[in-house]
Amino acid sequence: MNLILTKPLKVCLFFCFLFRITFSEANNPPTAEFRGVWVASVTNIDWPSKRNLSVEELKKEALDIITMHEDMGMNTIILQVRPSGDAIYPSRHAPWSVYLTGKQGLAPPDSFDPLRFWVEECNKRNIELHAWINPFRASLHSSDSLHISHQARKHPEWIVEYNKRLYFDPGIEEVRQHIIEVIEELVSNYNIAAIHIDDYFYPYPVAGETFNDSGTYARWTGDKSSNSIHDWRRLNIDLFIKDAYDSIHKIKPWVKFGISPFGVWRNRGTDPRGSDSNAGVTSYDNLYANVVRWAELGWIDYVIPQIYWSTRDEAANFIKLAEWWNQNITTRHLYIGHGIYKINGTQEHWDNPDELREQINFTRSLDNVKGNAFYSHNHFKRENNNLNHLLGDSLYREAAIAPPMEWLNISVPKPVMNLKFRRGLITWEAPSGSSTLSKPKGYIVYITNEMGEEINHFVRGKAFKPESKNMPGRGRFDIEIAVIDDQNSVSERSEAIKIKF
Repeated sequence: MNLILTKPLKVCLFFCFLFRITFSEANNPPTAEFRGVWVASVTNIDWPSKRNLSVEELKKEALDIITMHEDMGMNTIILQVRPSGDAIYPSRHAPWSVYLTGKQGLAPPDSFDPLRFWVEECNKRNIELHAWINPFRASLHSSDSLHISHQARKHPEWIVEYNKRLYFDPGIEEVRQHIIEVIEELVSNYNIAAIHIDDYFYPYPVAGETFNDSGTYARWTGDKSSNSIHDWRRLNIDLFIKDAYDSIHKIKPWVKFGISPFGVWRNRGTDPRGSDSNAGVTSYDNLYANVVRWAELGWIDYVIPQIYWSTRDEAANFIKLAEWWNQNITTRHLYIGHGIYKINGTQEHWDNPDELREQINFTRSLDNVKGNAFYSHNHFKRENNNLNHLLGDSLYREAAIAPPMEWLNISVPKPVMNLKFRRGLITWEAPSGSSTLSKPKGYIVYITNEMGEEINHFVRGKAFKPESKNMPGRGRFDIEIAVIDDQNSVSERSEAIKIKF
C-alpha cells in the first residue's frame, strides 16, 4: 500500500507520519500500532470454551471475546482455525474439529460456519481477523480416533509419529502442497486480513525421541554432500513458506502472511549473528524455521517473535531479545509477542506488577517494532492481573489502526471533503466514488500547534470534538484529516482549517 503524502510531510517520511508522535508518546499512544491477541481453539484453551456448545453459545462466546478486546483497544484477533489437521470451518481438505462439536468430522447444526461469523463480527468493528493455522500438526495424540476424511487416514504415508503425536512430514512435496491448498481455500473463501502461522514447523525436540524422516531424506534427489538432514529440513520449510506467500498474494494481493516464531532465532554461542541468550531450543536449529531469511527475502509480511520471558530473565532476557529482533527484522513488519499467561503464576521473575507495562514501553522505543500481541485471550479474564486496566485505560486508551504495509501496494483512498469547524465540533464528509478496497474505515485527525508540533488521533466517525483530554493545551491549531481504508492505506491530508481552543 502506498501512502500519498503532501509535500511538507515528505521531509519527515513515513515514520514521522504515523509511527512517531512529536509530543510525548506517553501522553499520546501511536496512531498506527499492531495490537493483537491470540485466541486458541486447540484443547479448548480460549474458544470454544468446551466442546459441543450450541450455535447460540458459540456466537455468544465469540462476541464476548471480540467485544472485550475492542473495548481494550485491540485491533487484531489471531484466531486458530486449524488446530490439528482439522478445521473450525467447512473445508474440502480437513474434517470439522473435535474441539468444536466434540466429534471430529461432525458439523455444527444449522449449517453454521464459525469462521464466517468471526470474520463478519470482527469486520463490523474494524478489527482484523488473522486466520491462524498449524500446518504440520496432524493430531495431539497418536491414539486419537481420526475421521475418515482426515489426511492422516487418507495418506498414512505422509505421517510421522513422534512423542505419541502425529505430524505431517514437511519433506514430502505432496504434504506441502496439501497445506498450500488449505491456505488457498481460506484466502479464497473468507474476508480475512491475514494467514498466520505460529512456531510449530518441525516439532520441538524431546529427549530420547527421533523424528523419523530419514526415509524421506534418503529419497530426496538433491545434493546431500552439502546439505545435511538438518539443512534439508530447513529447505523444506523454506519451500513451503515461499509457496504460501506466492499463493496468498496471487489470490488476494492485500492479504498478509505472518509468522510467530519461537523467541530465539539462534544463540550467539552457536552463531555470531545470534542473540545474547542461552536458550535450550532455537527456531533455526530445532524447529528448522529460518525466519530471518524469510523476512530478508520478502517471503513474509510480518514477524511476531514469542518473547515469553521477563525483563529479568538471564538465559533469555526480554530486553536483549527484543533489541536483537529489532536489529534483524528491518524490511518487514515486526511486532513482539508477550506471554501474559505467566503473569501472577508460578513463573520466576513475573511477580513484578509493572512487568508488562515495562515490556510494551520498551518495544515502543525501538525503531522497527510496530506493535504487540498477547498469548492468550483466556489470561485477560484473570481478575488479579489488571491487564484490562493497563491496556484499555492506559497504554491503549487511544484507538489505533494496524500499521499499513506499503509493499502490498493495493489502493490509496481519496481525501475527505467539506472539512468544517462549527459550534465546537469538527466535521467532514467521506470521499465519494471510492473503490471497494479504498472505502473509509476510519480517519486520522492531525492537530498542529503554532510551533509546528503535531499530535494525531484515530477516529471511526466523521466528527471530532476538541476537548482538554484530546488537545495538547490551549491556543490556535491547524486541523487536517486523512482517510484510512480497509487495507490501512492512508489518503492525502485534507486542506487545513484553523481553530482556536
